[in-house]
Amino acid sequence: MNSIIFRTASHIVSGLMLLFSVYLFFRGHNQPGGGFIGALIAVIAFGLLMLSESPDYVRRQLKQTPLFMSLIGVLCLLAAAVMPLFFGQPLLTGLWWKEILPLGTPLLFDLGVYLAVIGGVLGILLKVEEELS
Repeated sequence: MNSIIFRTASHIVSGLMLLFSVYLFFRGHNQPGGGFIGALIAVIAFGLLMLSESPDYVRRQLKQTPLFMSLIGVLCLLAAAVMPLFFGQPLLTGLWWKEILPLGTPLLFDLGVYLAVIGGVLGILLKVEEELS
C-alpha cells in the first residue's frame, strides 16, 4: 500500500500491539494469556508493518532472524522442561525461586513458547510475502 495515512497509523498501532503482546505475556504467567497468544499478537503487529512497508523493512527492524528466535525459544523450552530433573523432580515440574525473585521455570517455558511462535510464524509469513512480491 502506498498511503501515508496507512503507513503512519500502522507504525503507531503496531507499537501498541507489541506493548500489548508483552503485557499478555506477563499476564499469562498467573492469569489467562501467556506466551502463545502474546506471540500471535506480536506477529500480527509485524504483519501490519509488512503490509504498510515491506518484508525487507521488517527484517531490518528485527534484531535477530526468525530462525534464531525460534532456536532460542526451543532452547528455553528444553531448559525449563529438563531443569527439574537436576533437582530430583519429575520432568516439567515448576521450580520457583521466591527467595531471590518470584520467578520460576513456568516463566522460562512461556518465554520459550513466545520466542518459538514469533520466530516460526513470522518466518513463514515473511517467506510467503517475499514469494508473492
